[in-house]
Amino acid sequence: MCEAMNRSVVSVILGGAGTKSKKAKKGGEGEKAKRVQEGEITTVSASALVEALDEASSVVIVPGYGLAVAQGQFSLAEICKLLKSKGKKVRFGIHPVAGRMPGQLNVLLAEAGVPYDIVEEMEEINDDFGGTDVCIVVGASDTVNSDAEDDPDCNIAGMPVLRVWNSKRVFVMKRKIGSVGYAGMENPILFKDNVDVVLGDAKDTLVEVLGLVGKQ
Repeated sequence: MCEAMNRSVVSVILGGAGTKSKKAKKGGEGEKAKRVQEGEITTVSASALVEALDEASSVVIVPGYGLAVAQGQFSLAEICKLLKSKGKKVRFGIHPVAGRMPGQLNVLLAEAGVPYDIVEEMEEINDDFGGTDVCIVVGASDTVNSDAEDDPDCNIAGMPVLRVWNSKRVFVMKRKIGSVGYAGMENPILFKDNVDVVLGDAKDTLVEVLGLVGKQ
């Protein structure tokens, strides 16, 4: 687990995910400058996500601890089945430390009946995001945070992450704007032009998506 986070055992237990003391900025000139540079966060409805899925040929789903909290894995598994029945290539990308313990997300997906052969580890899938039409991030934050690669002074600098932002379109399911992951950092991918946020409880959103996909 510590190897996957590029951290020592002591730093993980005592200092969260990072070893550096830089704090995430909230408000003020720093945040304003970031928004000007990278744009604004765009929120969309579940129906916009479903429209994108209808047009997509390849889909990657990246679950995080938020999926476990919401217990949305069963609806997610049904969405996966429907998409595959429509001839779409669907896979799951799992970070080694997604969830609160290694393997937690793998267990949740297996419990919901997701086929093992479409669940891929970070090293297997990271190079494929560039050819992915739609990526859905469900309740993940730190494990898909581009600052880990781009900002050497951030709390999770150097930690390997899933490069979801390279996908053609990304939909991030979040309970609310401003919520952060274990490292206490806002994720800059939310400001990218190809990324939209679907607000709400993950289970409720997935149930809505399932109903809409089923009607197509």
